Amino acid sequence: MQVNSPEINRKIAQWLLICCALVFLMVILGGVTRLTGSGLSIVDWRPVTGVLPPLSEEAWQKTFEMYQQSPEFREVNSQMDVHDFKGIFWLEFLHRLLGRVIGIVFLVPFLYFAAKGYIARKEWPKYSLMFVLGGLQGVLGWYMVKSGLVDNPQVSQYRLTAHLVAAFLIYAYMFWVALSLLFQPDGHARHPWYARTLALATLISVTIVSGGFVAGLKAGKVFNTFPMMGEHWLPPGSFALEPWWRNLFDNIATVQFNHRILAITTFALIVAYCLKIPRNGLPARVKKSIIALLHTASLQVVLGIATLLLVVPIPLAVAHQGVAMLLFTIVLFLCHGLRRT
Repeated sequence: MQVNSPEINRKIAQWLLICCALVFLMVILGGVTRLTGSGLSIVDWRPVTGVLPPLSEEAWQKTFEMYQQSPEFREVNSQMDVHDFKGIFWLEFLHRLLGRVIGIVFLVPFLYFAAKGYIARKEWPKYSLMFVLGGLQGVLGWYMVKSGLVDNPQVSQYRLTAHLVAAFLIYAYMFWVALSLLFQPDGHARHPWYARTLALATLISVTIVSGGFVAGLKAGKVFNTFPMMGEHWLPPGSFALEPWWRNLFDNIATVQFNHRILAITTFALIVAYCLKIPRNGLPARVKKSIIALLHTASLQVVLGIATLLLVVPIPLAVAHQGVAMLLFTIVLFLCHGLRRT
């Protein structure tokens, strides 16, 4: 098979899309880990030997004793015994294990494709960067966990959001390369609506980032009314912190308010975009993705409001995070389809 042939490109794209699916699952599992309070259960980081869980009662006891030294055990889970500890340990262990699996699923096929000459040598740096970014994401994940092992048994919302954003960036990079392998440009000029689509993708991304701060501060568990926040449109104390910009990232009320405004604004603009964009001359895949964008955005708003009103039940909160990534995927697909028409 010839390098850059449609068959080779399809095989490489399928491999990248499998990696994307695993990253998608990783984000979902990370949300479950966070929401169940499992993220701080493993208080050390062993990238190689940590692939195995405790294999004896003695090993479990030792691992539990390490956890007992953490602020989370002292301040939140002091009533736990080893049996209870296992309940939170396994979710965090599976989250870390999946990260290692993604590394293997990426690296082994890459080495195979490179050895067979299916990936041109000049393109090796592009794929190597994906692998390096994945490794750095693991380091960033541990950096995030460490923030909750010092004094306050809660990870930094800044580090949590950075960890989330890094996952989305890696996902977007692999997804875009896969699309470029699967779909040849339908023309040589950018579609007139490409810039607006890119702006919409940016707004969706900013809304997702604001959701990271909501998650990091557990801001969804206050002001559980809609559309007003309690008895106010703008909650009192929204600018209580100094300097003022800290309220955007550290003030629970302001962080939730910002996410609400961004979410509703994003939804309104998606509706307007889907109603206004001309369909004439667009590839069928782009037309379908416009419809999918509208439906997914509608579902996301419903999930977001329900999650808030019901005080963040885990199934709804996880679904809300997953649909956010799905919405991000669709708008990426749209951007790719409109860049050359």
